[in-house]
Amino acid sequence: MRALLIATLLLPGAAAAQPSSPLADTPVLARTVEKGERVTAGDFTVDRRPASVARVALKPADADGMEAARRLMAGAPLRASDLVHAQLVRRGESVVITVRAGTLSISTPGKALTGGGAGEAVRVLSISTNRTLDAVVESGGHVRVTTL
Repeated sequence: MRALLIATLLLPGAAAAQPSSPLADTPVLARTVEKGERVTAGDFTVDRRPASVARVALKPADADGMEAARRLMAGAPLRASDLVHAQLVRRGESVVITVRAGTLSISTPGKALTGGGAGEAVRVLSISTNRTLDAVVESGGHVRVTTL
């Protein structure tokens, strides 16, 4: 080991003689994906990368339908932190707020103060009462108030 260190310091090109880590087929992005854009399984290609990188790379099936948390460059393997669940309600968008109690259902227009995906908690502003409410995302543009 000591001899290898000395050779690396004194002889040019000696570092290239060190054994490299094994390579493995790794799914990488075939194109650049912008923040908020959905990723599909078709956005991937396979490239040879170090096995340590391949172990933490997301599989295309696991990433399918999720959104980019930030701009993702072509040729990059994806990690879990690079993606978020698809947002059905985005901050600033108009929403329909629904309150249900038994068979009674009341709906009113509102504005999303935070964004979220299906089943996630969001804050909304009721346009009719100018009151901020906690709600749960049901579908695109529709939220349900959990408590009043």
